[in-house]
Amino acid sequence: MLTIAVSKGRIYKEALPLLAAAGIVPAEDPDTSRKLILPTNRDDVRLLIIRATDVPTYVEYGAADLGIAGKDVLVEHGAEGLYEPLDLGIARCRMMTAGRAGETWNGRRVRVATKYVRTAKRFFAERGIQAEVIKLYGSMELAPLVGLAECIVDLVDTGNTLRANGLEPRDLIMEISSRLVVNKAAMKMKHAAIKHLIADLETAAQPQEAA
Repeated sequence: MLTIAVSKGRIYKEALPLLAAAGIVPAEDPDTSRKLILPTNRDDVRLLIIRATDVPTYVEYGAADLGIAGKDVLVEHGAEGLYEPLDLGIARCRMMTAGRAGETWNGRRVRVATKYVRTAKRFFAERGIQAEVIKLYGSMELAPLVGLAECIVDLVDTGNTLRANGLEPRDLIMEISSRLVVNKAAMKMKHAAIKHLIADLETAAQPQEAA
């Protein structure tokens, strides 16, 4: 049995064609099913539907053999305990700093609102800026508007949400896409099955990377 952890939403929707190309089709739709463990058309493969931020944890501790997670989540989690054999090229976006349009933060101190605490601290430390990082779980754009922080660190796709709230993107921290990660023990114990799945997903992902 191979267990693959994936989160609902954009990553799941964009992963479906890749999984289908690898011969894996969920038996139920997670948007309509209450099940957190979804069977597939293959008796030897099942999906775990979990929060995006939990995917690396489930894979690292062996509750899932493989997972599909954004690079943002992997960097913030610290994915040293995982294999990351494949960039699937899906759910692309950018992690950026952003602040109020026309304003800049000066000096060597800044207050930052983000859910990516470790990543933000590392980014500003590398630039010699002392950052007071405030952890938020959502609605990052509100923080600069009410004076909670001078800037935010968040994912940016089109930038429309930033502009609608009077903010503008500033520094690019990293390009984001979703990666396949594998539990190290599972890679040894289920080597043949996992290598075959990686090869199928790599073939399926290539047209998306070229597009």
